[in-house]
Amino acid sequence: MNDDSGTHDQDRAGSPADEPAQPLPEVTAPPMGTVGAGGAGPGDGPGDRAGGPPGGVGPAADPRAAKAGKSRSLWKELPVLIVFALVLALLVKTYVVQAFFIPSSSMEDTLDIGDKVLVNKLVYDVRDIRRGDIIVFSGAGSWAPLAPASSDPVIRLWHAVTGLFGLNLGGDDFVKRVIGLPGDRVACCNARGLVTVNGVPLHESSYLYPGDKPSSTPLSTTAFSVTVPPGQLWVMGDHRAVSEDSRLRRTDPGGGSIPESAVIGRAFMIVWPPSRWRVLPIPATFSQPGLDASGGSADPLAPALPAVPLALGFAGAVPLTWLRRRVRRRFSGRAGHRTRGRGQARDPPPGPGHPAALARAGTGGGQHGPG
Repeated sequence: MNDDSGTHDQDRAGSPADEPAQPLPEVTAPPMGTVGAGGAGPGDGPGDRAGGPPGGVGPAADPRAAKAGKSRSLWKELPVLIVFALVLALLVKTYVVQAFFIPSSSMEDTLDIGDKVLVNKLVYDVRDIRRGDIIVFSGAGSWAPLAPASSDPVIRLWHAVTGLFGLNLGGDDFVKRVIGLPGDRVACCNARGLVTVNGVPLHESSYLYPGDKPSSTPLSTTAFSVTVPPGQLWVMGDHRAVSEDSRLRRTDPGGGSIPESAVIGRAFMIVWPPSRWRVLPIPATFSQPGLDASGGSADPLAPALPAVPLALGFAGAVPLTWLRRRVRRRFSGRAGHRTRGRGQARDPPPGPGHPAALARAGTGGGQHGPG
């Protein structure tokens, strides 16, 4: 029995359970997204797991994804640019330049039917109306009855937007050439059949319709002699034989003249059709000495004034281009950031045989007691 007990004691003393536990070798896990010190096996590197090049470096952004990001940024930028362009165009049309189509032959051959002209609305804020100017004006209240404006904002907005592409001169709008200013004495005709202003004959052959006489009217040769009232203008068409102008409106309010306040602007350029493109200058006959005896004055800067809308257009285009570049750069930067975020590889959790998993098992109390 003693032998047995001694044997059992010896067995217990020499059993592995009584030996001190040996600690697991310490393993340092490589940082996520890098390669271990001893090299990683196939499929262990994050580059391999993400489908990129070996060595742990994530793949570069997909060119197709970058292109798609730029396309999306363009579609986001486009509505902003369209709205900004429409607002800018509406402001230009309202206060600076407006396009009109010519519907009649009263200004031939200077303006033909279907010509599209640009009308400078700003010029008469810079200088006075001059003889020889071709003007667009509203005849409402003088040559045409007053028509109430629509109170529907949708209709008014529609008219404003369609006006950006050029308007046909309606029943209330007219285009004529200024012959007499306030206080001028306009008469037809002298012994040579010429219209006179303040006693000075106008030599109009350079702009009158071929074959027309200065005194021609749609009805017959009509003599007149009028003094233009203050604040009024005497206007006539270049195609005298068909033009219904101040000569035939002497029974209307103003005695045929139209108020200066009704002037919309000066037609300074034909822009359509391309074959008719040209600037509309003041004829030389209106620069004769003696015309300014009772009103108006020549301005040596007048020939340069048609360039004012062009300069304003460039001034408006500069901030628009700057804003467009800023918006495009901002959206491109955001799209690129999102593309890089989507294209960067992410490390999956390590598998059971990965050194990092073994390290966590060793430091997390991996020794097990008797079951």
